[in-house]
Amino acid sequence: MRHALAELGWDERCEALFEPYAERGWTPARVIRGDRGSALVATPDGITRAAPSARLQKVARGAADLPVVGDWVAVMDEEEIDVPEIEAVLPRTSAITRGDPGEGSDVQVLAANVDTVMVVHPIAEPPNLRRVERELTLAWNSGAVPVVVLTKADLSADSDADRAAVESIALGVDVLALNALEAGDVAPLLHYMSGHRTAVLLGPSGAGKSTIVNALLGRQRQETGAVRVSDQRGRHTTVARELIALPDGGVLIDTPGLRALDVAGSEEGIALTFSDIERLSNACRFRDCAHQDEPGCAVRAAIASGTLPAARLASYQKLTREAEVAAARADTRLRAEQDRKAKLFSRAAKDYHRTHRR
Repeated sequence: MRHALAELGWDERCEALFEPYAERGWTPARVIRGDRGSALVATPDGITRAAPSARLQKVARGAADLPVVGDWVAVMDEEEIDVPEIEAVLPRTSAITRGDPGEGSDVQVLAANVDTVMVVHPIAEPPNLRRVERELTLAWNSGAVPVVVLTKADLSADSDADRAAVESIALGVDVLALNALEAGDVAPLLHYMSGHRTAVLLGPSGAGKSTIVNALLGRQRQETGAVRVSDQRGRHTTVARELIALPDGGVLIDTPGLRALDVAGSEEGIALTFSDIERLSNACRFRDCAHQDEPGCAVRAAIASGTLPAARLASYQKLTREAEVAAARADTRLRAEQDRKAKLFSRAAKDYHRTHRR
């Protein structure tokens, strides 16, 4: 039974984590697509639609605890129920999260159990280094390993210079420049998914993510929008996150283009993305140096000498502030939830004593 899920990444770790649920007669599955209130899941017997059970929704602390694309789940499929129910989500090895694009303080999980995050960025125009830094922060914070994929290299005025610019801020990260319409250019990406590993494509609309999927599959599976002549950008076509098994092994998750990329709980991701600034900070005179006008600031000294761009420090400080605000919101939400539970417990206790005094 397990062999049927091996192509989607099922391994000994999944086997061990699922053992308690196997004893209950539940079925292992992986979420391949999420819809409102339900999901498409791949089971050993094929693909079916399932919905989170009432029990799972009750114990979930928020939307982040509910099934997302890439999750391994336990499904109960009994004859007396119309739609199979997802009873549990197995612990995740990684999770790509962003701040709630709305006004809430919750986080949104974009994909789970990913080994490699492919940060896809078009270079038909000069690369947006600040956006790449933001995407790398989310990638590092997920627990997966980022890779930067620069698409539309054939349309770049100087693809070597664009790649060098990205390499200067993508420290310790592989950077590939390619034309997604050329099979030979895309083939190296398979290396990051060998051994049935999972990769996710993350980037703006029109970056060429769906074109990459089609090239790796060797057929036209994902719709791609026509390219505008004015700016050589494709239209956004992917409308949902979807997990796809590749014919030569490996798993790929395609995602819609993301406009808002609010960081949430990304302190570690920021430190890894800006490891040069973190390293310079160790040489500052003051341990809590804010790199503004303090004496003995090694970061400011690097900017003055031209070894560190001022725009990179500004990006670091902006993301750090966003992460601090997100953390404060999360703490407020947690305290509110704790207060709510305490009030419910107190009310229940009073009702109990009132009843038993009669």
